[in-house]
Amino acid sequence: MKLLNSMMSRFVQVGTLTLIDAAGGVHRHHGADGPRVTLRLTDPRLYRSLFLNPELRAGEAYMDGTLVIEEGTVRDLLTLFALNRTRLRSHPVQKLLRATLKRLRGLHQRNGLARSRANVAHHYDLSNDLYRLFLDDDLNYSCGYFLGPEDSLETAQQNKLRHIAAKLDLRPGQRVLDIGCGWGGMALYLAAHADVEVVGVTLSTEQKALAEQRARQRGLDGRVRFLLQDYREVAGPFDRIVSIGMFEHVGLGQYRAFFDKVGALLTPDGVALLHSIGRKGGPGITGAWVRKYIFPGGYSPALSEALAAVEQSGLWVTDIEIWRLHYAETLKAWDARFQARRADAAALFDERFCRMWEFYLILSEFSFRYGKHMVFQMQIARRQDTLPLARDYFGLAEASLRQHDDKVPVAR
Repeated sequence: MKLLNSMMSRFVQVGTLTLIDAAGGVHRHHGADGPRVTLRLTDPRLYRSLFLNPELRAGEAYMDGTLVIEEGTVRDLLTLFALNRTRLRSHPVQKLLRATLKRLRGLHQRNGLARSRANVAHHYDLSNDLYRLFLDDDLNYSCGYFLGPEDSLETAQQNKLRHIAAKLDLRPGQRVLDIGCGWGGMALYLAAHADVEVVGVTLSTEQKALAEQRARQRGLDGRVRFLLQDYREVAGPFDRIVSIGMFEHVGLGQYRAFFDKVGALLTPDGVALLHSIGRKGGPGITGAWVRKYIFPGGYSPALSEALAAVEQSGLWVTDIEIWRLHYAETLKAWDARFQARRADAAALFDERFCRMWEFYLILSEFSFRYGKHMVFQMQIARRQDTLPLARDYFGLAEASLRQHDDKVPVAR
């Protein structure tokens, strides 16, 4: 416990963390006013593992029940971590660990065709019933767009779909590709609101089956198709391309190939809209716990990393928009809904899974609320004269789409 206590004394500058070791000894670490958390460590092996790699081992120990929260909640624990993480990461052992992981991050993101399919199955093929427990009615598994504090999750997700559709500057008869279409929310929205043909591609068998069912329920199966296909295998051309929450799974080594493929799929006057999690500041790494249990192969890029690949592809960046706290609010809403249906999740899986999932949702929320994560929307075109000169067309298109939103039913 000596090494762990030494690290924790340096770590806790805000709040109070009390550790109860396996023999019943109490070790208290104080900082300024903040969350109060008491943890019981039931396995002596945790002393060493938490010292060497706390950001991985704390989540694992919580999942396994060897780290027991006796005062406070998991939200309190992760708040305490979020408020103090800079101090933790400045510890010499942690600095060395992160530097090593940063050098190895290319290995973690070698997302070829087979590995990409396995990574998607790991997360998205868990169960459609799981995602129904906490997502909005339209099953949008990405950041909502909150125009005001009164917006519900459903409203925020509709705001997002409308906003993106407006940026695509759609014209009748166009072909649209949705890369990483999920359960079809964006593709179905476009097919319902514009005279366009939409093709959605996903690597998740669960998502594809439900997306096709939803298209039939809405009477849109003649205007939208869903394919179980990697974006690298798609044949064009397309007038418009949209991708929401998929770029985080591409992997740093494939960025240039991704944008080259987007450029090859677009018609000469084509437009693409990329919606992705990003990070403020320079290049980083995916947290070890998230990489191992939630998103293997995943990485949220610095904007500079994405822009460098676009520049190399020869495409034009025609607009960039940054969303700061919108994903924090989205994840907070997801966690509240998950907690309300936690017993249903346990019936689908087990208690260990529930601990993992709540840890993931709250940890992700705090990466946006207290950390360096944000969302960027990047509009891309092959030619600089494709889109209107003034940005006003976004607002005009959104106003027109808003008139139709209430008339289009949502089928789960």
